[in-house]
Amino acid sequence: MHLLYSTLLALVLLLGCPYWLFEMLRHGKYRRGLRERLGGVPARFRDSRGRRIWVHAVSVGEVVAVSQLVDALRVEFPQHTVVISTTTDTGQKLAASRFGADQVFYFPFDFSFAVRRWFRALRPDLVLIAETEFWPNFLRAAERAGVPVVVVNARISNRSLPGYLRWRRLLKPVLRRVNLFLAQTPEDARRLRLIGAPEERVEVAGNLKYDVPPQTTAAIVEELRSALDRAGAAPVLVCGSTVEGEEALLLGAFAGALEKFPSAVMLLAPRHPERFESVARLIEQSKLRFSRRSCCNPEALPGGVLLVDSIGELASLYSLADLAFVGGSLVPRGGHNILEPAQAGVAILVGEHTENFRDIIALFISRRALRVVSPQDLSSTILELLSDDRERRALGRRAAETLGSERGATRLTIEKLRGVIGQSMPEVPA
Repeated sequence: MHLLYSTLLALVLLLGCPYWLFEMLRHGKYRRGLRERLGGVPARFRDSRGRRIWVHAVSVGEVVAVSQLVDALRVEFPQHTVVISTTTDTGQKLAASRFGADQVFYFPFDFSFAVRRWFRALRPDLVLIAETEFWPNFLRAAERAGVPVVVVNARISNRSLPGYLRWRRLLKPVLRRVNLFLAQTPEDARRLRLIGAPEERVEVAGNLKYDVPPQTTAAIVEELRSALDRAGAAPVLVCGSTVEGEEALLLGAFAGALEKFPSAVMLLAPRHPERFESVARLIEQSKLRFSRRSCCNPEALPGGVLLVDSIGELASLYSLADLAFVGGSLVPRGGHNILEPAQAGVAILVGEHTENFRDIIALFISRRALRVVSPQDLSSTILELLSDDRERRALGRRAAETLGSERGATRLTIEKLRGVIGQSMPEVPA
């Protein structure tokens, strides 16, 4: 099975080469870290004398989710170095800024030769995988190296469940190579067992994202807050992690709000950096006043749009908002993380497509801690909440209270990991 899988994987990479080469030339994607992805281990990781814990977080969302856990691992297991791999460039940049570039690298392609080189170099005592990454050759190499694997913050989304069930017979032996699954919710635990995870290895530890502290960068916030105050730009609408098909709707809704609030400002932060230029053209076509975060013109802020063409600032910028919209939800993309604006105590709007965060969204809805809007009522809801200070502030307060009530997953996860890592470490002779 592994030979067949590896052959198919190589075929997919071969057939996908024209696309990846095009993306490399056009956006620089996939070029960074290519040597590491193919099993090239940088010199800084070749010293195998120290003990290591390997944490894998695919992209920005997973890096954010494990950030508090990584800090806790460093405190709980001070004899270990925690190293972090990511798959995406944006995840790599965020991980390097949060954990230190010397401890961050690109996750290898799932070829046996590539993953074996990394296991030989790192010789980790434990591998932690954030959410759901079931790579057959990687898990096989971990098993052969005698390294326990724990999936933390484990979840099975509505979108991925049918595919996992379809391939359950092939997936089941792969999942048996995972020593422990720490699920976000009882429903995620049920789904993990349903797709073939051994029942006795699945436990519920909660969602790590609730424990992530606010990543507010004071200098960034104060710089922009001062610019907004000087320009008299208010109220502030922050639209974060937007995707294609959403910006036009948001710009239209904002244009409508300007009729009542002519000094309002929208901070618009597209999810993907490669879309900054196309979104800039869209704003220009809307005839709204326009400035960029990279070269902010304070005079253009009142009654205008500030395009956040930067990476890693969005979480901080939510603290400036009177109202926040979290993207990927007006169109069927599954939605993005609402916890960053909740940490800031900001009133939150999302669209109807929030499958990626189904449990978080359901909890917030049950506590009346956010509003769900359709494209049709987006404009009226924005105008309503900007006009009603009392309701808007109560919405933000309930969001902060809801987040606070769910903390504790990091502590439970560390408790479970103590036993796993204790079993994997050799005994020290008396």
